[in-house]
Amino acid sequence: MDNKAIRIVDLHKSFGTQKVLSGIDLEIEKGKITVVIGKSGGGKSVLLKHLIGLIKPDLGEIWVNGTDITKLNERDLNEIRIKFGMLFQEAALFDSMDVFDNIAFPLREHTNKSEKEIRKLVEEKLKQVGLLRFEDKMPAELSGGMRKRVGLARALSLDPETILFDEPTSALDPIISLTILRWHSGRLRDWLS
Repeated sequence: MDNKAIRIVDLHKSFGTQKVLSGIDLEIEKGKITVVIGKSGGGKSVLLKHLIGLIKPDLGEIWVNGTDITKLNERDLNEIRIKFGMLFQEAALFDSMDVFDNIAFPLREHTNKSEKEIRKLVEEKLKQVGLLRFEDKMPAELSGGMRKRVGLARALSLDPETILFDEPTSALDPIISLTILRWHSGRLRDWLS
């Protein structure tokens, strides 16, 4: 049985004349924490966006749980994406929605849960990231670190199989960074046991 959650084969991506990814091969095992480290501008964010199909490669394959997602249409790709949680560098919140609705968005889009169930789940996620009393705030009213925590709560809202973090603790103060890393490490241990 294959224990690879993600397998990348000879991945290439350029933007104009700028080559960003050149022949990347990577295997990520199920149940493991994998960290990609590199210099700023080295293509880490571009790689993550490939894993959820936001960017198509110029060449190469991306296998997620046995399916080459580079060959999927948008509908089938969405079925794969729902299994991922993604925390973007800048949190990527919807400016026109308050904190509650930003976190509730994936639950409303991808589940048949009632508004009562959604409210309970959103409050649980807000509590986990220390922002329970901020549900009515708009993203512009939050600090960069608070926006990042809202993005984390949204990434976790569907309890995804795989979570991708793009610089998860940037914009966070050291105490909050440590709290989130400790909480997440414990959560991963729970998921893996």
